[in-house]
Amino acid sequence: MDRAQKEKVVEELGQIFESSGVVVVSRYEGLTVAEMQDLRARARAAESSVRVAKNRLAKIALEGKPCASIAQYLEGMTVLTYSEDPVAAAKVVEDFAKDNKKFEILGGAMGESALDRAGVEAVSKMPSRDELIAQIAGMLGAPASGIAGAIGAPASNIASILSTIEERGEAA
Repeated sequence: MDRAQKEKVVEELGQIFESSGVVVVSRYEGLTVAEMQDLRARARAAESSVRVAKNRLAKIALEGKPCASIAQYLEGMTVLTYSEDPVAAAKVVEDFAKDNKKFEILGGAMGESALDRAGVEAVSKMPSRDELIAQIAGMLGAPASGIAGAIGAPASNIASILSTIEERGEAA
Protein backbone atom coordinates (compact mmCIF):
# COMPACT_ATOMS: atom_id res chain seq x y z
CA MET A 1 0.00 0.00 0.00
CA ASP A 2 1.59 3.28 -1.05
CA ARG A 3 1.34 6.60 0.76
CA ALA A 4 -1.60 7.90 -1.31
CA GLN A 5 -3.63 4.78 -0.59
CA LYS A 6 -2.84 5.04 3.11
CA GLU A 7 -3.93 8.68 3.17
CA LYS A 8 -7.19 7.72 1.44
CA VAL A 9 -7.83 4.96 4.02
CA VAL A 10 -7.10 7.36 6.89
CA GLU A 11 -9.54 9.88 5.39
CA GLU A 12 -12.27 7.24 4.95
CA LEU A 13 -11.79 5.98 8.50
CA GLY A 14 -11.88 9.56 9.79
CA GLN A 15 -15.26 10.07 8.12
CA ILE A 16 -16.51 6.81 9.65
CA PHE A 17 -15.37 7.85 13.13
CA GLU A 18 -16.86 11.32 12.69
CA SER A 19 -20.31 10.32 11.43
CA SER A 20 -21.05 7.06 13.26
CA GLY A 21 -23.39 6.92 16.23
CA VAL A 22 -21.52 3.92 17.60
CA VAL A 23 -18.26 2.17 16.73
CA VAL A 24 -17.50 -1.27 18.19
CA VAL A 25 -14.04 -2.85 18.09
CA SER A 26 -13.81 -6.64 18.09
CA ARG A 27 -11.13 -9.27 17.67
CA TYR A 28 -11.84 -11.69 14.82
CA GLU A 29 -8.83 -13.99 15.01
CA GLY A 30 -9.76 -17.54 14.03
CA LEU A 31 -12.93 -16.72 12.08
CA THR A 32 -13.36 -18.24 8.65
CA VAL A 33 -14.13 -16.23 5.54
CA ALA A 34 -17.70 -17.57 5.61
CA GLU A 35 -18.14 -16.40 9.21
CA MET A 36 -16.86 -12.92 8.31
CA GLN A 37 -19.26 -12.84 5.37
CA ASP A 38 -22.05 -13.77 7.78
CA LEU A 39 -21.05 -10.86 10.05
CA ARG A 40 -21.08 -8.47 7.08
CA ALA A 41 -24.49 -9.75 5.95
CA ARG A 42 -25.96 -9.31 9.43
CA ALA A 43 -24.51 -5.80 9.61
CA ARG A 44 -25.94 -4.87 6.19
CA ALA A 45 -29.37 -6.14 7.25
CA ALA A 46 -29.22 -3.89 10.33
CA GLU A 47 -28.00 -0.85 8.36
CA SER A 48 -24.53 -1.17 9.88
CA SER A 49 -21.12 -1.69 8.32
CA VAL A 50 -18.04 -3.76 9.03
CA ARG A 51 -14.52 -2.60 8.26
CA VAL A 52 -11.17 -4.28 8.73
CA ALA A 53 -8.36 -1.72 8.74
CA LYS A 54 -4.74 -1.56 9.75
CA ASN A 55 -4.61 -0.57 13.40
CA ARG A 56 -1.89 2.01 12.81
CA LEU A 57 -3.97 3.79 10.16
CA ALA A 58 -7.09 3.63 12.33
CA LYS A 59 -5.20 5.20 15.25
CA ILE A 60 -4.06 8.04 12.98
CA ALA A 61 -7.64 8.55 11.78
CA LEU A 62 -8.89 8.65 15.39
CA GLU A 63 -6.77 11.65 16.35
CA GLY A 64 -9.06 14.54 17.29
CA LYS A 65 -12.27 12.52 16.74
CA PRO A 66 -14.99 12.15 19.39
CA CYS A 67 -14.46 8.38 19.64
CA ALA A 68 -10.65 8.58 20.06
CA SER A 69 -10.97 6.44 23.20
CA ILE A 70 -11.23 3.25 21.11
CA ALA A 71 -7.55 3.53 20.11
CA GLN A 72 -6.68 1.44 23.18
CA TYR A 73 -8.52 -1.56 21.67
CA LEU A 74 -6.73 -1.44 18.32
CA GLU A 75 -4.20 -4.23 18.81
CA GLY A 76 -4.10 -7.56 17.02
CA MET A 77 -6.64 -8.65 14.42
CA THR A 78 -9.44 -6.14 14.95
CA VAL A 79 -12.58 -5.34 13.04
CA LEU A 80 -14.71 -2.19 13.31
CA THR A 81 -18.49 -2.42 13.26
CA TYR A 82 -20.27 0.92 13.04
CA SER A 83 -23.64 2.51 12.33
CA GLU A 84 -25.38 5.87 12.42
CA ASP A 85 -28.03 4.37 14.70
CA PRO A 86 -26.40 4.35 18.15
CA VAL A 87 -27.66 0.84 18.85
CA ALA A 88 -27.61 -1.14 15.58
CA ALA A 89 -23.90 -2.03 15.40
CA ALA A 90 -23.82 -3.06 19.06
CA LYS A 91 -26.80 -5.39 18.51
CA VAL A 92 -25.14 -6.95 15.46
CA VAL A 93 -21.86 -7.74 17.22
CA GLU A 94 -23.59 -9.03 20.36
CA ASP A 95 -25.77 -11.41 18.32
CA PHE A 96 -22.78 -12.52 16.25
CA ALA A 97 -20.62 -13.09 19.35
CA LYS A 98 -23.29 -15.41 20.80
CA ASP A 99 -23.00 -17.65 17.73
CA ASN A 100 -19.20 -17.41 17.31
CA LYS A 101 -17.04 -18.00 20.37
CA LYS A 102 -13.87 -16.95 18.48
CA PHE A 103 -15.30 -13.44 18.00
CA GLU A 104 -14.37 -11.26 20.97
CA ILE A 105 -15.89 -7.83 21.57
CA LEU A 106 -13.27 -5.52 23.06
CA GLY A 107 -15.16 -2.24 23.47
CA GLY A 108 -16.24 0.80 21.53
CA ALA A 109 -17.46 4.34 21.60
CA MET A 110 -20.82 6.06 21.38
CA GLY A 111 -20.02 9.63 20.43
CA GLU A 112 -17.54 10.83 23.04
CA SER A 113 -18.53 8.13 25.53
CA ALA A 114 -16.11 5.23 25.77
CA LEU A 115 -17.67 1.78 26.07
CA ASP A 116 -16.03 -1.23 27.62
CA ARG A 117 -17.28 -4.77 26.94
CA ALA A 118 -20.17 -4.38 29.41
CA GLY A 119 -21.03 -0.98 27.92
CA VAL A 120 -21.39 -2.47 24.42
CA GLU A 121 -23.65 -5.17 25.85
CA ALA A 122 -25.78 -2.56 27.65
CA VAL A 123 -26.12 -0.47 24.47
CA SER A 124 -27.15 -3.56 22.50
CA LYS A 125 -30.09 -4.10 24.86
CA MET A 126 -31.47 -0.60 24.28
CA PRO A 127 -34.28 -0.12 21.76
CA SER A 128 -33.15 1.07 18.33
CA ARG A 129 -34.03 4.47 16.93
CA ASP A 130 -36.87 2.97 14.84
CA GLU A 131 -38.28 1.14 17.87
CA LEU A 132 -38.19 4.34 19.93
CA ILE A 133 -39.96 6.29 17.17
CA ALA A 134 -42.65 3.61 17.02
CA GLN A 135 -43.10 3.71 20.80
CA ILE A 136 -43.37 7.51 20.81
CA ALA A 137 -45.84 7.46 17.93
CA GLY A 138 -47.92 4.89 19.80
CA MET A 139 -47.90 7.04 22.94
CA LEU A 140 -48.90 10.12 20.98
CA GLY A 141 -51.72 8.26 19.23
CA ALA A 142 -53.10 6.61 22.38
CA PRO A 143 -54.73 9.76 23.87
CA ALA A 144 -56.35 10.58 20.54
CA SER A 145 -57.88 7.11 20.21
CA GLY A 146 -59.03 7.33 23.84
CA ILE A 147 -60.75 10.65 23.14
CA ALA A 148 -62.37 9.27 20.00
CA GLY A 149 -63.60 6.27 21.98
CA ALA A 150 -65.01 8.49 24.72
CA ILE A 151 -66.76 10.72 22.22
CA GLY A 152 -68.17 7.76 20.30
CA ALA A 153 -69.28 5.89 23.42
CA PRO A 154 -72.35 8.03 24.31
CA ALA A 155 -73.62 7.79 20.74
CA SER A 156 -73.37 4.00 20.80
CA ASN A 157 -75.10 3.97 24.19
CA ILE A 158 -77.94 6.11 22.82
CA ALA A 159 -78.21 3.87 19.75
CA SER A 160 -78.47 0.73 21.91
CA ILE A 161 -81.10 2.37 24.15
CA LEU A 162 -83.14 3.42 21.09
CA SER A 163 -82.96 -0.08 19.61
CA THR A 164 -84.09 -1.56 22.94
CA ILE A 165 -87.06 0.86 23.08
CA GLU A 166 -87.92 0.02 19.48
CA GLU A 167 -87.84 -3.72 20.22
CA ARG A 168 -90.15 -3.22 23.21
CA GLY A 169 -92.55 -1.15 21.11
CA GLU A 170 -92.73 -3.89 18.47
CA ALA A 171 -93.28 -6.56 21.10
CA ALA A 172 -96.17 -4.68 22.66
